[in-house]
Amino acid sequence: MEFLRPASWDEALAAMAEHPGALPISGGTDVMVELNFDLRRPPAVLDLNRVAELAEWSSDGASVRLGAAVPYARIIDELSGPLPGLATAARTVGSPQIRNRGSVGGNLGAASPAGDAHPPLLAAGRGVRVEAHSVRGVRLIPIDEFYLGVKRNCLAPDELIRAVRIPVADGPQQFSKVGTRNAMVIAVCAFALALHPADGTVGTGIGSAAPTPRRAPEAEEYLRESLDWTSGGPLDPQVPLRFGELVAAAADPIDDVRGTAAYRRHALAVLARRTLAWCWDDYREQLGRTA
Repeated sequence: MEFLRPASWDEALAAMAEHPGALPISGGTDVMVELNFDLRRPPAVLDLNRVAELAEWSSDGASVRLGAAVPYARIIDELSGPLPGLATAARTVGSPQIRNRGSVGGNLGAASPAGDAHPPLLAAGRGVRVEAHSVRGVRLIPIDEFYLGVKRNCLAPDELIRAVRIPVADGPQQFSKVGTRNAMVIAVCAFALALHPADGTVGTGIGSAAPTPRRAPEAEEYLRESLDWTSGGPLDPQVPLRFGELVAAAADPIDDVRGTAAYRRHALAVLARRTLAWCWDDYREQLGRTA
């Protein structure tokens, strides 16, 4: 197994072109586990830790360009305002050590349906784009098209993720997950919700309850039509119940060591109701401040 250690982004792209299918590593919080247990034996490992620009982010006020290697700890500290859903999810990732090393780029590269970053990225809006670079050029991949299957994404063998472009939140966002304990746990299921008052739409993201992270389109449309966006009136008690049912119906879970499919559907309905209540309370508070 070759070990490649480029000193610049151009060198990294050249290395991927010469060694297509090489395994990129930055934080290594997933990769090293697989290597240590001999679950994966790639022909080459590409260490990206010397490529400094991967750990940078920028914003133009409308969106954030998040470098692939910006660790979760910095997302929590520096981006809780513009990306509240992602920052909330980042707080649930592993231990402090893992949050200091793990990144959204790593989550996307691994493409595990249980990755905590996926639901808030899906909920953040259809404007989320994954920057995939190669010596052939740059692709901006819509987040909805990125996931292909269990631990499979649409990256070509010579492509690397450089950044993710995420719209700045224009309304409340929430994330919640269920695990077998309170810390350092892989999600049994997870759910993210984002309200987009600017255009009266809703974004959802389901994690660890289908072969890939996915939205709940019917639930989104139901909320879009049911919420009182203008006056922010109280929720009809039937709205959270129906929303939870639609979210659970959008999942396609399995039975495994962490939970049954039936439990996952039940838990998703509960998470959907709770995140809706939290988001709507935040939205009503925001309306009150601007009245």
